[in-house]
Amino acid sequence: MYLAELLDRTGLDVLDHLERQVAVPVIDGLQAQGDLIVIPFDMIKSVTLSDGWGIWRQVPPDGVELVRGVAGNNPHTLVADPGTCRVTAAMRDLTRLAIGVFENIAPAYLIHPEHGASGVAPGRWLVRRQQERGAGARSRAVLIAD
Repeated sequence: MYLAELLDRTGLDVLDHLERQVAVPVIDGLQAQGDLIVIPFDMIKSVTLSDGWGIWRQVPPDGVELVRGVAGNNPHTLVADPGTCRVTAAMRDLTRLAIGVFENIAPAYLIHPEHGASGVAPGRWLVRRQQERGAGARSRAVLIAD
């Protein structure tokens, strides 16, 4: 799928400097988009789904905003064809970096105004925020917001 086609389907947009006639890669493995990291769920042992009270919801045609950047800008939006992807935030994460888990039976896509789009192959995926460790007096962990 080309970026232009994906944007037409979803009604989302990216910044003008991005080439819209580029094919969006679909990746079957660990990937990052700005301050988000998408990890195969089976690779993570510190996260458990809370199936007893967890609510899964289908990703609607206009997508699910996973996180929004500083000052309300630059959202990371998960999009998928109807009936092919569901998402939940009902989980326990010992690192407290998890945003959500999604399952998809067809490629799902992350769209970001500055980064364009990337595809995620079918599977179960954990989405986490990126964190950096400061140095010296700033040795505490800091969440990254692009």
